[in-house]
Amino acid sequence: MEFNQIIYQIYPLGFCGAPKENDGVLQHRILHVCDWIGHMQKLGVTRVLFNPVFESDRHGYDTRDFTTLDCRLGTNEDFQKVCDALHTAGIGVILDGVFNHVGRGFPYFQDVIQRKWDSPYKDWFYINFNDSWAQDGFTYGNWEGHNELVKLNLQNPEVRNYLFSAVDSWIDTYRIDGIRLDVAYCLDRSFMRELSDRIHAAHPDLILIGEMIGGDYNVLLNEGGLDSVTNYECRKGLFSSMNDHNLFEIGYSLHRQFGPEPWCIYTGRHLLSFADNHDVDRLASALSDPRDLYLTYDLMTAMPGIPCIYYGSEWGLEGKRTAGSDDALRPYLEHPEWNALTDHIAALSAIRKNCSALTYGDYRQLVTANEQWAFSRTDGNGTLFFALNISDADAEIRCDVPEGTELLTGKKTDASMGIRLAGKSSVFIYHRF
Repeated sequence: MEFNQIIYQIYPLGFCGAPKENDGVLQHRILHVCDWIGHMQKLGVTRVLFNPVFESDRHGYDTRDFTTLDCRLGTNEDFQKVCDALHTAGIGVILDGVFNHVGRGFPYFQDVIQRKWDSPYKDWFYINFNDSWAQDGFTYGNWEGHNELVKLNLQNPEVRNYLFSAVDSWIDTYRIDGIRLDVAYCLDRSFMRELSDRIHAAHPDLILIGEMIGGDYNVLLNEGGLDSVTNYECRKGLFSSMNDHNLFEIGYSLHRQFGPEPWCIYTGRHLLSFADNHDVDRLASALSDPRDLYLTYDLMTAMPGIPCIYYGSEWGLEGKRTAGSDDALRPYLEHPEWNALTDHIAALSAIRKNCSALTYGDYRQLVTANEQWAFSRTDGNGTLFFALNISDADAEIRCDVPEGTELLTGKKTDASMGIRLAGKSSVFIYHRF
């Protein structure tokens, strides 16, 4: 499996300007993605992660139909055109797999509402018919107290086969290159393992990424057979280390996760690195100093993991969650913008793709201070030395770095006596073996 990827995340219902409620009106909004393909290519994107695209009650995570595109976005044929255009442009497709729960509009749950214990689908869910006082004449398992999200019984073979069949149709119809498993931390482990084994046996290059908020990621990587998980621990460290002028925080996390000692927990793994997404405040709103936008993306490029960029954040778009609403994080954007930050991220994507140590290299921490930091990444081709100064003042980082090339500028450099950094700057020095 090739982990040298730059992922671009889109929340289609927002990105394409769909109404919040499913109004049942067919509109071909998903074709809007085609207008952004040139932008993605310029940015260096190799994969697009689509959050839910299939028929749902409201926000996509309340699925009604796992094989029909949401009518607010268009038809299956429309989405085929989008996926074909992306593949032609050299960009793969990752779909959001929402397998823990469905919406109340899911037909088989509606059958339970109508027929109660006589429904052949009653065992597809966690139904308690003893609670006859409830709105539906019964209560049911849901996701984290949200009654609009009806929990599926993933131990039921019929449910598993239904979902496996849906995934097979995604692969056959859209030639997808990966699946993000929504709330993977909630999923039945045996279901996840069976899904992984089935997919990897037939499609070994298809990546499975699990959503994991906290805890031990190895539960999903080992027991679940997944290829990657969302690295929320380092997402928090990326912005708070900048805001608090405390690089020890992100340094601790990265060394704990990827360091060379036997107790380091994800060494050699490829977690999904991100600074923001459709569920959290955008990076430009989370950082106290806008100059740190550049440095945060530098760090996300240099650290172990697969970088993921959330649509609009590449030019510094702001957005914050408000009182239970994610709408500000998921806006309609008519067209992409391009500025100095976007230029910078495109340059980072280029060096990321062309320097194998940034994908497959090890991680060794060299220097850590509140405002300065240096680490190296070494693979069979060479060593990448990354140094960062988040202070306003110039700084010198003392570490033994052989002669190499600064990848962003292309200049030869000899830092054997230390690395001199201007205020608010970083360097990527590569020494080829």
